[in-house]
Amino acid sequence: MIGIVAVSHSARLGEAALELALQMVRGGGARVLVAAGAGTDADGAAVLGTDAVAVAAAIDELAADCDGVLVLMDLGSAVLSAELALELRMSDVPVRLTPAPFVEGLLAAVVSAAAGASLEVVAEEASAALGAKTGQLGDPDEPVAPAPSALAPTHGPSDAVTRVVTVRNPLGIHARPAALIAEASAGADVRLTRLPDGPEAAGASLSRLLMLGARQGDEVRLSATGADAELAIHRLVALFDEGFGEGTAVAAPPREVVRTRSTESAVSAAPVVSGTVLSGRGVSAGRAAAQAVLLAAPLDEPDPGLMVDAAERESEVSAIEWAAVAVADQLRRRTSAATGEARAILDASRLLASDPELVADATALVRSKGRTAARAVWETALAHEKALRALGGRMAERAADIRDVRDRIIAEILEVEMPGVPERDEPFVLVATDLAPADTAALDGGNCVALVTEQGGPTSHTAIIARSLGIPAVVGVGGATRIASGANLLVDGDRGTVEVDPSRSRIAEAEAASIVVPFDGEGVLADGRRIALLANVGGAAEAVAAAASKAEGVGLFRTEFCFLDRTDAPSVDEQVDAYRGVLAAFPGRKVVVRTLDAGSDKPLPFANADTEENPALGVRGLRIARRSPALLDDQLQALALAAAAESALVEVMAPMVATVDEARDFADRAGAAGLEKVGVMVETPSAALLASEMLEVVDFVSIGTNDLAQYTLAADRLLSELGDLNDPWQPAVLRLIGQAGAAGRRWNLPVGVCGEAGADPTLAAVLVGLGVTSLSMTPRALGRVAAALADVTGDQCDAAAEAVLRAATAADARAAAAAVLSDG
Repeated sequence: MIGIVAVSHSARLGEAALELALQMVRGGGARVLVAAGAGTDADGAAVLGTDAVAVAAAIDELAADCDGVLVLMDLGSAVLSAELALELRMSDVPVRLTPAPFVEGLLAAVVSAAAGASLEVVAEEASAALGAKTGQLGDPDEPVAPAPSALAPTHGPSDAVTRVVTVRNPLGIHARPAALIAEASAGADVRLTRLPDGPEAAGASLSRLLMLGARQGDEVRLSATGADAELAIHRLVALFDEGFGEGTAVAAPPREVVRTRSTESAVSAAPVVSGTVLSGRGVSAGRAAAQAVLLAAPLDEPDPGLMVDAAERESEVSAIEWAAVAVADQLRRRTSAATGEARAILDASRLLASDPELVADATALVRSKGRTAARAVWETALAHEKALRALGGRMAERAADIRDVRDRIIAEILEVEMPGVPERDEPFVLVATDLAPADTAALDGGNCVALVTEQGGPTSHTAIIARSLGIPAVVGVGGATRIASGANLLVDGDRGTVEVDPSRSRIAEAEAASIVVPFDGEGVLADGRRIALLANVGGAAEAVAAAASKAEGVGLFRTEFCFLDRTDAPSVDEQVDAYRGVLAAFPGRKVVVRTLDAGSDKPLPFANADTEENPALGVRGLRIARRSPALLDDQLQALALAAAAESALVEVMAPMVATVDEARDFADRAGAAGLEKVGVMVETPSAALLASEMLEVVDFVSIGTNDLAQYTLAADRLLSELGDLNDPWQPAVLRLIGQAGAAGRRWNLPVGVCGEAGADPTLAAVLVGLGVTSLSMTPRALGRVAAALADVTGDQCDAAAEAVLRAATAADARAAAAAVLSDG
């Protein structure tokens, strides 16, 4: 086995490059260490630089079980540190320093090392890694001349097993498919040739595979010899047929274009007429009515025909570099003024603007193609955006982030004003193709009462910010941008509809529903029965806002904010300080803390190091303690110390619990740390079915309706087209909630709901009837839920619960509950 040491001036760059490289190797198989940064300064900030001692220590550590070590360096003093490390090291394992490009070289070296290649071959692969990019950009001054033996077209020996396949995935053979091909080629001598007369590449060579330039629709001949030739060909054919897991469909024509026998007309040219009801995906509940305001169009595409003389290209390169720095600085200032989800999203955009790969790719286009600075940024962003869209799902929803940063950098280069969210003195509904993170975050404190977008999904920034601001939002609305500016819109975030110029009575109804109902700090039924109404918070700022909204306490304190954007776990002291900021906002009141819920759509490098085939069913939540028990124990210790320092009544619960043994082990760990009130989340069907047994070993349960619906209906809750399945009104979900509620009544112990269902005023009475004793929600929903509960008695809640448990569909359940509650 060959070990690899990555030497970088920046710890974050080193870890990010390693994370990218390891994603190319399923199941590991490569030993890589990062020796990056030069420690921290007095304020704890990372210091850029390299440390020869750290590099030497990494080499010695790998020497224990590796046959050789390859060292990659990013720039400048990293080379000097690596050379000095050869003198400082204690081991005598063969070591090679390579001039390979840092990111591309690391990726190629990891794939080659995982395949069992020798030190010489791994070094050669790393050095050749830049060839694919250079060839694609076509630098006339540095032509690519791959080794003839690797690329010359051949038909292979007569005893070879051969097949012709078609490249079906949208992006063709890029880094990830190339890594899968290299892995599948193990055990045979595999050659791939792009037909009809393209180059040939060895299946084990990542860099040569990238140089094939095979795109969607191209035909490739596979040829293999050796004992496992047939097996290797079978694996490769399967990879090509399934599109390397990236999809195989060719993009369809835009859905807004309608063709007739004699004419072609773009429907997009016709405005949406009054009375039309457009449908989409409701991602933030509530109703609101106001005039439509269309988001200003993005910047015009820079002229591709403009060329820059060779003597002026470095000036254009400087313009890109300075513009990226300026945009990152702008976003940094906006980040410091934001809170909660908006702060996290803006910070992510800031990091994207500072992405060295984005800037490097754009400057390379200037130098090699003579593109203007603005055009180079545009083309680079387009390539990144297409790559994200090809991945589909939640990654495709990040395309808006790329476009936002693109437009900001180009506006800075051209010294023009950046279009953004308009300022209005009167309430308005913002309509857009999609919203960039900085745009969405800018809505806080303005007069925007609802959001409507043509694109986006349940995990887009539009959805996240809209929910945090408590304003209705509908995304994925076909034809939204054809709505005339100034048209009256009625946006229903519950039903996912947008009515254009509705009647006065419909508007009046929505306006009444959109009024923020004040909460007096007490949840109570019409017959005087108390139901605790709590808040969901994710940090100190949100806790302060929740306390100002008179929440009775916190039903869900998400602790992930403490662990995000880090390459290592926070210390116990860091966690104590962070937790105290939340607890201090609720002196003498209950705060239910959920331990780290990483994994699935929220992976962390120090908690979820391995790539999983199905992360939603993998190592997430409490399961992280199986591989990193100290991570959980440190957090429990920090929570106990924070609780001792504040007067809040702290309770702790574990996410993703499936068995009674897991619940018992968590209770024992929490008790050992000094935490007295211990519970578990009911997010899996097994936890709901075993709720009575769970309550024999813990003090309470809290139902996460979002994940419970996901796992009960086997539907990814982040996938917009399955939104109808991720509905808490689904009878199967309600029956499982009823199981947990019945267990709480049996043991006279608390049963809470902290998922999005807790903020639904209509569903609140049903949940109470099913045995729920507290509801936790966004603070903006407290008044509406309290008002709904104040109108019903406990008997009505029980009757509504009995009615929905007999329902067969979600629609039936809603109708049954409405019939019972309206009779009261």
